[in-house]
Amino acid sequence: MKITEAITMRRTIRKYKQHEIPEEILKNLVNAARLAPSAMNKQPLEYAIITDPVLRERIFENVGWAGYIAPRGNPQKGERPVAYILILIRKELKSAYTSHDIGAAAQNLMLQAMEYDIGSCWLGSLNRQKVAEILNVPEVYEVDTLIALGYKDEAAEYFDTDETVKYDKVDEKYRVPKRRLESIIHMNKFSS
Repeated sequence: MKITEAITMRRTIRKYKQHEIPEEILKNLVNAARLAPSAMNKQPLEYAIITDPVLRERIFENVGWAGYIAPRGNPQKGERPVAYILILIRKELKSAYTSHDIGAAAQNLMLQAMEYDIGSCWLGSLNRQKVAEILNVPEVYEVDTLIALGYKDEAAEYFDTDETVKYDKVDEKYRVPKRRLESIIHMNKFSS
């Protein structure tokens, strides 16, 4: 898959087939995240892979899903993620730019997942304290971002619009609004 195709086709997926993802593939996804740029090359990020069904269920209960399309967009039993990758910050390595590192790492991970036809959902709405307790995360880490993963059981595509929130569902496919390219590019300088 070419990178342009992966970028164009990658959309948030919230419903998954219940087929386990091989451990080697999950490690490849973390490797893609690890190779993302890191400010000052501090490399403050570490990763927890969660595949155990009991832990997955407990994590699921502490995540906010699909705010704009809830509850219809929330995964139901039999559609839930089969794996999560939790992005952790090693506190002593944190900098003012760590959020940039997280964005780059998460994007690499999700684009790499496309190669395996694995859907992903970047989850920022989670009870971090509870997730840390469930996973026994040591105090030296800060829980940041959770990436839900699974083989896709729904389809999504983008469409150009001037709106940023509205989602449409057509033929069982989520249509995700993206601001038009012409409306976000400013060449050289802004006109008065």
